[in-house]
Amino acid sequence: MKQHKLLRLMAVVGVMALLAAACGGEKEDEPTAGGDDGEKKTLTNGPGFNGSTINVGVITPLSGPVAVIGNPLTAGTETWFKYYNEEKGGIAGKYKVNILKEDSQYKPDLGVAGYTKIKNDVTLFAQLLGTPITKAVLPQLESDKIVAAPASLDVDWVAEPNLLPVGGPYEIQMINAAAYVENEGGGKGKVKCSMVQDDAYGQSGQRGIEFAAKELKYELKTTARFAAGSADFTAQVTSLKQNGCQVVFLTATPSDTGKILSAAAGQLQFAPQWVGQSPTWTGTFAKSPALAPYMQTNFLLAAEGTEWGDTSVKGMADMLDRLQKYTPSQQPDIYFVFGYYQARAVTALLEKAVENGDLSREGVLKALSQLGTVEFDGLTGDYQYGSKIADRNPPRATTIYKVDPAKPGGLAKVKYEFTSDAAKKYELKAPGA
Repeated sequence: MKQHKLLRLMAVVGVMALLAAACGGEKEDEPTAGGDDGEKKTLTNGPGFNGSTINVGVITPLSGPVAVIGNPLTAGTETWFKYYNEEKGGIAGKYKVNILKEDSQYKPDLGVAGYTKIKNDVTLFAQLLGTPITKAVLPQLESDKIVAAPASLDVDWVAEPNLLPVGGPYEIQMINAAAYVENEGGGKGKVKCSMVQDDAYGQSGQRGIEFAAKELKYELKTTARFAAGSADFTAQVTSLKQNGCQVVFLTATPSDTGKILSAAAGQLQFAPQWVGQSPTWTGTFAKSPALAPYMQTNFLLAAEGTEWGDTSVKGMADMLDRLQKYTPSQQPDIYFVFGYYQARAVTALLEKAVENGDLSREGVLKALSQLGTVEFDGLTGDYQYGSKIADRNPPRATTIYKVDPAKPGGLAKVKYEFTSDAAKKYELKAPGA
């Protein structure tokens, strides 16, 4: 009898074991990722990932004067992820990317508030627009162990392990612009000055301008500073005119650029060679009856990539094809292009994290340290990341544009991906170094 009961118990245990094997050993809320050896491994979860969708955050000016940058830049981000979700199936072919947006109005306090609101709902931040906002949020990124992609080109970002920068730093843009003007643009021997926004963003451009002056051996006669969003620029422009400035390097946002150049072109009748770094521009300038003729003659832009519609550049040709399919109403805009290729870097990072089997915050940080070089097919220079901050190497090429209303977006390239000897010498230092 006892032997009969023992046999029955063993049979029940065997059935339960078979049922357990049939159900699988993994929890339903723990998706798997393929390893290099073809085996399955558990994908470690983290905030912003529900097993099928990866949430990424965007903190950007969707209203206010700098929305002329934030809205098209975000549209570029959205277009890339629409393409990647639809045609690639999402990250690793199966995890769709969803975007959560917060409006910073280009104000650091609102940027921090937006970050706090959604930080627990996102895996990383795919866009953090503006140097002042990035600097305000950075301490929290570090304490929360979150990665963010800054939509600004401050050189400080190169040495920040929580940031995923793209593009050539503002300092590099202005060094290359100064070298072009001095050696090829008719600026040799002319009086050179600068006009910069009086904050961290403006200081980035100013550092490049001052470095170029030393390397190229010319004097920077004077610098006019202004608060972002000022109503009147008469005093600063008058100072530049009185100092005899013939070349003025400009660091501003588009709304202020318009007011500065309107003051110069109008009553003050001041017509130097203006040289703006990338965020000084908006395509509406090329359509302005008042500003377009003045800027055609007196304005150069230092920025990334190539002009809109240049299909000889693979990245541009691919982007235009995808734009036609997913965002056909989008008008030509350099900020759309930035958001598009920035999302490409974010995608490379997420793919690396999934390959590693770890979408936790620590896992994304580790993936960033292992990312290597990300290519952008000519929309901007390729960016080398690395396991050590010292290994990071951003692009040092800059494209010089002139204003041409006949071109889509109002810009025509003058010199594509120009790298000066001075830019090659510029040392990319850690913050405070």
